[in-house]
Order: sequence, then structure tokens, then C-alpha cells
Amino acid sequence: MPLRLEIKKQLVQRTDRVKGVDVHPTEPWVLANLYNGNVYIWNYMDQTLVKSFEVTELPVRAAKFVARKQWVITGSDDMFIRVYNYNTMDKVKTFEAHTDYIRCIAISPTMPYILTSSDDMLIKLWDWEKGWNCVQVFEGHSHYVMQVSFNPKDTNTFASASLDRTIKVWSLGQPTPNFTLEGHEKGVNCVDYFTGGDRPYLISGADDKLVKVWDYQTKACVTTLEGHAHNISSAIFHPELPIIVTGSEDGTVKLWHSTTYRLENTLDYRMERVWSLGYSKGSNCIAIGYDEGAVMLKIGRDEPVASMDNSGKIIWARHNEIQTVNIKALGADFEMSDGERLPLPVKDLGSCDLYPQSLQHNPNGRFVVVCGDGEYIVYTALAWRNKAFGSGLEFVWSADSNDYAIREASSKVKIYKNFQEKHSLALGFNAEGIHGGSLVSVRGSDFIVFYDWEGRVVRRIDVAAKSVHWSESGNTVAILGDSSFYILKYNREAVEEHFASGAAAGEDGVDDAFDLQAEVSERVRTCVWVGECFVYNNTAWRLNYCVGGEVTTVVHLDRPMYLLGYLAAQNRVFLIDKEFNVVSYTLLLSMVEFKARITAGELDSAMELLPSIPQDQHNSVARFLEAKGMVSTALQVATDQDYRFDLAVQLGDLEVAQAIAVTLDSMPKWKQLGEMALTAGKLDLAAECLTRASDFSGLLMLASARGDRSGMAAVGASAAAGGKTNVAFLAYFLLGRLQDCLNLLLESHRLPEAAFFARTYLPSGISPALVKWKADLAAINPKAAEALADPAAYPNLFPHLDEAFRAETLLAEQRSKLVPASSYLDAAAAMAASLEGGLEGLLERLQGLGLGSDEHEELEEEVVEEAEEEVAEEEVAEEEEAEEAGGDEAMEEEEAEEPAAPAPPPPAPVSAPPPPVPVSAPVSAPQPPAPAPVAQEAEEEEEEDPFGDPVGDAGADVGNVAAEDLDDDWGLDGDGDGEA
Repeated sequence: MPLRLEIKKQLVQRTDRVKGVDVHPTEPWVLANLYNGNVYIWNYMDQTLVKSFEVTELPVRAAKFVARKQWVITGSDDMFIRVYNYNTMDKVKTFEAHTDYIRCIAISPTMPYILTSSDDMLIKLWDWEKGWNCVQVFEGHSHYVMQVSFNPKDTNTFASASLDRTIKVWSLGQPTPNFTLEGHEKGVNCVDYFTGGDRPYLISGADDKLVKVWDYQTKACVTTLEGHAHNISSAIFHPELPIIVTGSEDGTVKLWHSTTYRLENTLDYRMERVWSLGYSKGSNCIAIGYDEGAVMLKIGRDEPVASMDNSGKIIWARHNEIQTVNIKALGADFEMSDGERLPLPVKDLGSCDLYPQSLQHNPNGRFVVVCGDGEYIVYTALAWRNKAFGSGLEFVWSADSNDYAIREASSKVKIYKNFQEKHSLALGFNAEGIHGGSLVSVRGSDFIVFYDWEGRVVRRIDVAAKSVHWSESGNTVAILGDSSFYILKYNREAVEEHFASGAAAGEDGVDDAFDLQAEVSERVRTCVWVGECFVYNNTAWRLNYCVGGEVTTVVHLDRPMYLLGYLAAQNRVFLIDKEFNVVSYTLLLSMVEFKARITAGELDSAMELLPSIPQDQHNSVARFLEAKGMVSTALQVATDQDYRFDLAVQLGDLEVAQAIAVTLDSMPKWKQLGEMALTAGKLDLAAECLTRASDFSGLLMLASARGDRSGMAAVGASAAAGGKTNVAFLAYFLLGRLQDCLNLLLESHRLPEAAFFARTYLPSGISPALVKWKADLAAINPKAAEALADPAAYPNLFPHLDEAFRAETLLAEQRSKLVPASSYLDAAAAMAASLEGGLEGLLERLQGLGLGSDEHEELEEEVVEEAEEEVAEEEVAEEEEAEEAGGDEAMEEEEAEEPAAPAPPPPAPVSAPPPPVPVSAPVSAPQPPAPAPVAQEAEEEEEEDPFGDPVGDAGADVGNVAAEDLDDDWGLDGDGDGEA
């Protein structure tokens, strides 16, 4: 079969001509040396330029990483070798190495040596530990020496390629070549050694457009690769993949199978001539240098070829070599830690005659099948002896270890039993793949067909599947797609009854063969079944498991890992990385079985397993139960108190939630419980919870709803102590404790609000509040502070202030007479009525509340005064009309008189005064109004009187209350006439 090599471009950089490339062994870096004299290092993972060196103005034809020294070594047409530290960018060494262009640099993998070759036909060996002394010169070539390469299996030998059409093999310390390989008809440009396996091969490419593979032991040409249309500039054996990579000046890169020498792929990125190829051991990447830039490719997959049987024996393939480890070799006393590499002793099992692309144990672990190169070989697992072989694109095992199926071609699938052909499936479509298990599944382009092992159609499912995995019981199957996977239940009895009845199955098979259990929108990389639990890792490298459609994350993996299997005895799942390091993670079988039984509706039997699950896993069990709607059971199982509280709240169980809240003593929990208690009507519990939570606003609401004055007073005090000024203010205000409200505003430095509050509700506190306000404001704006008027100094600016003082006294007495809640409706009606009638109505109501006779007389005096004022207002209105008719003259006179305070006029005559009422104090006459014919004067008057009412403002309809009523309401000037 052709090699299934995925090729992905990781880096494409457009630059000047690239003469050489190299790949860093540990960092994601590619090195490129350019014809223009520069050297660049790019990060091929994030496409960024890491370092750049301006080496010389002449071409740099060679550059290599020396990772163990953090160096970059360059060789250029000025005949100099330069050594740079790629971390510090310092130049470590510069020396003249040759008398002509330097063509190549090779780094010894084990010794402090470098080899350089040049157009001066010499090869030189340099030792950096001896001050970069030239320790040996190799002479023998009769033309330019284009490339040198160390033998990775014997680092004391190296090969050289020259334009004299030969390849020579040398040994360090020997002045002459060991032997010469001749066969190319033109100059040889490149040479490289085979690194994998035990084949003593090297490869060369020349200007005759040919690539030759040589056996350096027999000195014979093994094969010649033909296909390029121009000079071969570079040829390599890939260190990790079974491929030969060749680059040519025809602009193409060709991939050849290193065993069969079959051409697998041709790459052409349209960047003109190919000059160099680079690779690094341990990596699947290949770097290519072109005339127009550099390209980095990732070839193949990182997933290792490995398999584990049910006993813990793991077999993997390193190239063609087969190795094995056994988890049981660690011993019963060994303690495994999650995510830590297991120190498993590796044993060589043998080699494989083909390059393994897949390796798989059969269900009982006795046999292992290896597939690759269009063939399969079945080996015994213990001795690694060949049991069977044949041609086949794919090989899959049945759940019965004696059966297997082979896809020999795109339309030909055969079923074998005991290594004998039994059935051949008649496919009416091209099969893209097959999968084993309880049934044989054959995958088409956008559907999958299940057959039993007798070759009968069980069911066709229209889904674009990538893989199929059966559980050990054969009752459940997972179908994996590009972006999601499906869990289906297999109805074995229904299928067997259908076939037993002799009924025809139709094109789509048995209708009731499968039932969909779950669909999960995640792409699966690798997976295993543990009972009825599907364990997998996804594209984000999270290790998850799925039971009943519920996905649980076991761990976030720190690097790409691939699932091997599960061992119930250790309760652990095992994974392997691309370096064949094996790690494990805990996955409790009792937990998996518990969840499986819950999914099956077997609650009682599932709860019997609960004692076998460790306490630290009970919260995970509880979350699974909650997801299944079993919240009360989850509350019983959970151990985390925060989680138990949330479950109790979810159930509405106040008693359990309260008990947990006492244990946690968390303010958010108490607040949440208090809100829940309020909803349930448990007011005492709500009060306790809100008190513990210091939720003053909630306590205020509760106290006001219950009519609890003592509780509201306590809330006010606590809120004030706790800095919750707004809540405390509202509590005191609802209680009628106006002095406490004023003190609270003063203490919290809210002085303007205190002054206005006193003006509205507590006239006796105006002056003290005003003194503090003026003192505070003077530090910021002295003029503004001087503009504040004190009623003690400017009583004319505060109409009805005396009445407000008396009303304050009367209301304070009335406020002490509490109204029971049973009289709420009467009190509310009285309050509504208080909006009508102004001050006169208020005085009448206050007298009706049972005040003394002296007070009654004083109130009557006020009524007389109001009547006189009304008459005076009518006369003033007539005068205003006359003055307005006077025109501008009157306006000028008024403006001239404005700076001086107007003198109070004598009382206006009353045509029909009311009956005389004895009064205790003379009534002061109202002041004459200030005419306001234009808006400008109104603005000036408003500025002079910040506490008065701007002219005309009170004329608007304010809550359907008449302007004359506003005149009598707490000293506000309603009609803008300047009179009270």
C-alpha cells in the first residue's frame, strides 16, 4: 500500500536565494543561509523571525546549528568560518579556513569537531576545544568538494561528494580515503547516510539528474532513482520516516519509499530551483531552500505505532524495529503517579519485514498484526514469529479472536476464520476503510455499512465516519466523525430474531439494529472502551470519558498523548507520547460502573457501589447525579459543603440549607438563604439570615413590611455603625426620628443635604446645619459661602418660618402618638387629605387631633392673618397692573431700587375684614412684590433669593395643587409675588 503521509506546510518565507537550511534539534527553529550574505533563524510554529545575522556581503553557502554549544557556524565565499552564539548574538570566533569558496560544514554528533569542504578541493577537520585548530586535512578529490557527511553509526568515518564524479569515504586520522564510489556520469553534489535500521547505505545525487543508493560495505550501487528533469542538488534519508527526499534544480522535491524505492509523492511549490534539504533526528519535519525562499514541511503523523493487550504488555515499532515493555514488570509495590513517566525496561522483540504503519493486538492478546506497504503480517505476541501474511490495505480483528477481515482493494473485503478465508463481502461501493469489533463496518464516502461476520448486511447508517470502536461487551459502538462522535446501542437480539425469521433485510438492513444514545460535539484523536464508558482525548488534548452522554474531564494533558488501554487491577488508563514515554492516570472502575448503572436506571444497585468509591470522588458522583436530574440523591452523596448548599437551595430545603450555612458562616450564603426564606414566607428565618449577612436593606424592607419599629430602629443603628448611611437615614425617617436623620447627614459630611432637609422637615436645625455648610464651602469657594443666607440674619428670605417652627413643635408631639396598623386606612386617608387646603387646612387638622385651647387660639390668629394676606394680595395685583402700564419708566425705577432692601409697607386696608380674633402677637404686614415684567429680571431676582421661588414658576400646575395653596405650605412662595 502507498505510504499514508500527510504533508502540511508549517512555514513559507519569501527571501533571496537560500543556499542551505538546517533544523534545530530541540527548538522549533529553521536556519537559512542566503546568497546575499545574511543568515536567518525562523520559528516555524508561529511564523516569526527569531534571529538574523549580517555575516558578509558575499554568499553564505553553508550554516549549521551546534545546539550543545548554542552556536551557529557559517562558511562563506570570503573563505572565512564564523561562529556566533545565537542566544547572545556575540561572535565567538572568526578565522580563514580555506583558499576558495566554502561549500559545506558538517558537525560531528559526538566529538568537538567540524568538517569543512571547499572549492580548493580540500576537506579540513577543526577542533573547537583546541582553539579551533585544524587537526587534519584530507586531500584526494580533483574538483570542488560539494558536501561532506558524518556516518551516524560510526562517527569516525565520513563521506564526501565532489564534482570529480566520485564519492569518497574517509576515516578520521587517515590521510587517504578508505574507498571511492564511482558511477555518476557528472559531478556529484550531495551525499547522506542511512540512519535507520542496520542497512549500510548512503545516497548521492549528481548533475546527471540521477540519485543513487550505495552499499558502502559491498561498494555496490543498490538502486538508481530516476525522475528529476535537472541537476540533483540535495538528497537525504529521512531519520524518522521510511522515505528518501530529493531536491533538484527542476524546482521539485520528490519523496521515495526507502525500502521499495517507489516514488510516493512529488512536491512543487513554484519557488524556482531547490538548493538544499534539512532535517533533524527525532522530528518529522523537512526544511527546503529555494531560489525564492524557504519552506518547512511536516510529513506523516506524530502518533506512535503501538498497541497494548489486556494484561499490560505494550508492543511498539521504532521504524522497522519492534520493542516491548510490560507494566507488570514494575511490581505490585510500585506507586504510580498521575502524569509521571513509568520507568519501564525496554526489550527488543525483533524486526519487521515491512515498515509498520499500524500495529494491533487481537482481543485475547496472542497475536499481533502489522500493516504497511500494502501488506500485512500476523506475528505471535510472545516470540514474534510469523504466523500469517498477505496483501491487504487494511486488517481488522473481530471480537472473536479467531476472526479477522482484510480490505484487499477498494471494492474487495474478505472475512477469515482461523486463518482460512470464509466469506467475501459483495460491496456495491468503493470502500474507504474497514473497522472490526462485534460487526464488520465498511466505510464509504458519506455512509457506513455494518455486516455480521457471516457477511450479512446488518445496517447502513448515513454518516461521514472516520473510525468505529466497539465496547468489549459488543453492546455499544462509537462512530467517530470529523467534528463529533455518536454513541449507539446495538440491539443484538432484534438482529438475531430478524435473521432467524428469514425475512429479507433490504438495502439499509435491520431498522431496529441500533439506537442512538448520545451525540457529543468533540473530535476524538484516540480512544478506548472501559466497560460501557468511552474514554478519549480530543483535539485540545483533554482526557475525557463519556457515560450516558455526560462528558467528564479527567485531566488536561500538557503535551500530545495517545491512548493505549486500561487496566482494571490498577484503576488506571495508560497513554504514550511520540517519544514512547508511557504515563498513566487514575480512572476508577467503580466510578465508571456506578455511572453506567445510573444511566441504565438501576439506582439501587448503583448506590450499592457508592462505598467502594473514595470519598474524594463523591462530589464528582454528585455532579453526575445532578446532571441526571437526581438532585436529592446528589445532596446525600456530595461532601463539599458549598456544593451541598447549592443543591439544598435548588431543592428548596431550608432546614438543610440553614444547617450548612451555619457551618460555612458565609455572608453570601446567608443572603441567598434569606432571600429564599422571604420567598417561602419564613420571615423569622429570613430576619436571622439577613442579620447574619449584614443585609441592612433587606432587614429594612422586612421590618417595614412587618411594622416592626424596634426592628427598624435596630436596623438604623446597625446600618449607621456599618457605614450604610442611606439605609440608616431611611430607617430613621420612617420612624420619624428627624433629628437623627439630620445628625446622620451632618456626620457623613453631606452638608447641603442636611441644610435642605432641615429647611423642609426640621426648621430649628437650619442654622446649625448652615454654619457647618458655610464653613466647609468657604474652604473651596468663599463667595459661594457668603451667598448662603441664614434665617436668623435674613428672616425676610424665609417666608412662614415662624409658622414652620410652630408646626414642627406640633408635629413632634403628634408623632409620638403611634397609629396602630389596624388604623392604617384612616391614617392613609388623613395623609392624602393633608395635600389639600395648605397651612389653614393643616392647622385645622392639628386642632382636630386634640391640641390645647391656647394652641387653638394661636391657630385662629394664623387664619386671620391668612385672610388679611389674601386681601393684600388682591390689592398688590391691581398695583402691579398699573405699574406694568407705566412702561419702561417703572422698570428703570424698579432696577434703581433693587440694591436697597425694600421697606415693609403699612398694612393694606381691608374692605370687609373678618370678625376680630384676639391674637397674642402682632401680625407683620407682607412686603410689596418686586415686579418682573421680563425674564431677565426674573433671573436676577432668582439669583438674589436662592431660597425663594422664581417669578412665575409656581404658576405651573404642580400635582394639581393651586398656587395659593402652595403659598401656605411650609413657607414656600407659590405665586411668585414675593408675599407670604
